[in-house]
Amino acid sequence: MRQIAYVLVVTALLTAAGCSGEEERAPVVPTAATMQSSAAAEIADDPPGSLTCTALAVAVADASLMEEGVVAGIVSASETADAPVADAARALAAAYTQASASKGTESEPDAVAAVSAAAADMSQVCADSGLQAVG
Repeated sequence: MRQIAYVLVVTALLTAAGCSGEEERAPVVPTAATMQSSAAAEIADDPPGSLTCTALAVAVADASLMEEGVVAGIVSASETADAPVADAARALAAAYTQASASKGTESEPDAVAAVSAAAADMSQVCADSGLQAVG
């Protein structure tokens, strides 16, 4: 809908510029990359926490929680989430940080299990909030 409005505004500006007696200027037309990045920036977290819970569900389904950057992405998405989801994301991040620090030690299996437990807790928070999309 915004793209249609944008096209109408640009068309109106181009038409008006062609009818005036003023010097014509080349219109500024955004590139495809600019339009894509602005469209991505407009993705709304509606309802709040839905992006976070979707990111968690994908990570759990892909068994990728222990891959670098995955938990950070979930935590980043939680910036617009409601308090219970954001708190659960921070708990997941804390468990992941501990598991990463324990790599190669005797406590690594327990630390990785704590990440799984934190993800399960967060998944329940998502479900309780009505944000669980994967079942």
